[in-house]
Amino acid sequence: MQTSDGLPAEIDLSRPSAARVYDYFLGGAHNFEIDRRLAEQIASMTPNLADTMRAGREFLRRAVRVLLDAGIDQFLDIGSGIPTVGNVHEVAQAANPQARIVYVDIDPVAVAHSRELLAGNDRAVAIHADLREPKLILDEARSSGLIDVDRPLGILLAGVVHFVPDADRPAEILATLRAAAAPGSFLVVSHSTFEDQPQEMLDAQRLSARTDTEITLRSRAEVTGFFGDWTVLEPGVVHMPLWRPDSPSDVDEHPERFGAFGGVARYDRTAG
Repeated sequence: MQTSDGLPAEIDLSRPSAARVYDYFLGGAHNFEIDRRLAEQIASMTPNLADTMRAGREFLRRAVRVLLDAGIDQFLDIGSGIPTVGNVHEVAQAANPQARIVYVDIDPVAVAHSRELLAGNDRAVAIHADLREPKLILDEARSSGLIDVDRPLGILLAGVVHFVPDADRPAEILATLRAAAAPGSFLVVSHSTFEDQPQEMLDAQRLSARTDTEITLRSRAEVTGFFGDWTVLEPGVVHMPLWRPDSPSDVDEHPERFGAFGGVARYDRTAG
């Protein structure tokens, strides 16, 4: 069902959407005035946030290209938000028109927008699910007909695991996802960190405890642990701009200022 302006009826334009705010920061077009006002307020308090979001998106694009070069043609993108500028299906299907993508997000607004954007693309779908229910995600992905877990799969967790508190056992969640994957699969993770961060960033993170999207900052060792016994690709788990930049000139003088690590790992047959 749609409203008179053509938008899905479940999209509430009386409240800003976190997914649309993220879209705005990335330069996307799937946002509204109410989202832009909130984004500007956030930017006034944390002026580096937009750069951090863009660095995260660039890391994801580079990682997807590496997976494509390795022969991956199916992707499970969990915590995808709105598939905005430089999204996974655009990057993947530009290189391989047969590539299949299942987007997953907990935000019904993001899912509604995603489904609208993906209309007519029979190799990309969006499902509404919570990362904390990995078995449900896997079942839904299989049911879509686009994901075959018996073949190598790219599992993408870009900027989402830090929303899972320790009490919800994120390591076990990722272990469940890894256990369902076939040899030759890849896992991509980017995650906010407290390491190498100034005090003002840590103070800002504490403010997130007042919202329903609190972020848990973790160490490089903790993020690395999410890959289990899979083979972590070079250069390892590093500040996002340092992960296989397209050009040395693309690396900021202070890559740590973006406040997040990124890494990619492969499931070799010797892994358990």
